[in-house]
Amino acid sequence: MSYEQKLMQMKKTLKKTERKVTAEPVKTAIPPPAYEQAWLDAGLTKEVNKHGIVYKRVVDYKTDYVHGNIVLSGLKSTLDEWRKSGEAHPLSPDFSKPLIFFDTETTGLKGAGTLIFLMGFIVQTPNSFTLTQYVLPGPDHEAAFLYASKLWEESVTLVTYNGKSFDIPQLETRWTMNRNVIPPLLSHTQIDLLHGSRRIWKDEMGTFRLPAIEEEQLGFRREGDIPGHMAPIIYQDAVKNGRAEILMKVLLHNEWDILSLVALYIRSTDLLLKTEIPESAITQTNIGKWFADLKSHDRSKRIFERTIATYGIDHPATHFHFGFILKKEQSYEEAVSSFTIAAQGLGGRQRIIALEELAKLYEHKLKELKLALDTTEEAIWLLKVDEDLAENFRIRVGNEFVKREIRVRKKLFPGQAQKTTSDVSN
Repeated sequence: MSYEQKLMQMKKTLKKTERKVTAEPVKTAIPPPAYEQAWLDAGLTKEVNKHGIVYKRVVDYKTDYVHGNIVLSGLKSTLDEWRKSGEAHPLSPDFSKPLIFFDTETTGLKGAGTLIFLMGFIVQTPNSFTLTQYVLPGPDHEAAFLYASKLWEESVTLVTYNGKSFDIPQLETRWTMNRNVIPPLLSHTQIDLLHGSRRIWKDEMGTFRLPAIEEEQLGFRREGDIPGHMAPIIYQDAVKNGRAEILMKVLLHNEWDILSLVALYIRSTDLLLKTEIPESAITQTNIGKWFADLKSHDRSKRIFERTIATYGIDHPATHFHFGFILKKEQSYEEAVSSFTIAAQGLGGRQRIIALEELAKLYEHKLKELKLALDTTEEAIWLLKVDEDLAENFRIRVGNEFVKREIRVRKKLFPGQAQKTTSDVSN
């Protein structure tokens, strides 16, 4: 064997030896934070999973627990009401999935660097309600924190307040950042009570912040609560200095948020499905319109009829929406009566739309062409003088009314040259 061949053989032997020496790095467990004992002393418990450490707090509430003026045990009848109603509604639960009330606290409002540092869940058990809160010890334990939520394990219905726009997108972002470590996040049914509150109490409340809903609709007033914007600062301090006693105030803030979700879900369902609960004409009309938008016309009609029986013509907006139900049922005379009350009592867009519906009914269904023309001319005049109307609405609807005026005049006065109201005013 030549000298060169011996060198090549030695080189191959060295490479094999190097391969044997090079080994996979041993994955070491992430150590607990230095402040662990302070957190445990404050009432948190430690949970370890294969991805690291997470701290949690568990609270049980008896079924007769009262939040504000709402008894939590009312959730059972709430679910029974939805089951009996058979309504396909944004607030109706998916009975094939567990119902969980969910809220988060984050280190910011947006951005890839924003962390969820607290997740809270309330579930109803046979004899109580159980709140479980998970607290993130630090970024190194984020995979363990997300894994502990079990949102990868079973598809559920999550009840939130602004969760569709905030909590769930934030959760999805953080899950994506850990996608190579933990199982995929499942798709969950969502019930967002912010959307429901806006539909039910539109024009009744000036703000839909949860504390305002709590005070006005649930009878709950927070005593000693921290401002929400302080939660990230308190958490950062607790992670840096281990000051768990202040961190527990953040957990209490989150606890109240989630208890309010349970109470608000009960309250909202009662208003939507129980006819014996007295409410203002505005709220009743909002609910009736919501069901009408969902094509639940029978329930919508019953709500409008009950509201009109109580308030008569004092709330013309109810008559406005009721008119569309009557028109759909081909009760044209009754529809004319409702739209007339609306046109006389409302302003702005709704008044113009009520006049448009009257003109349609007079022209096409009742064959009252003179009334159709009078109504059309009134609308054209209002479109000119009502300063509250948006310009694009004024132009679009105005063009339709002018076309209607020309058509109705031709029917009334065949063979004559026609001038529109606009022509006459000029």
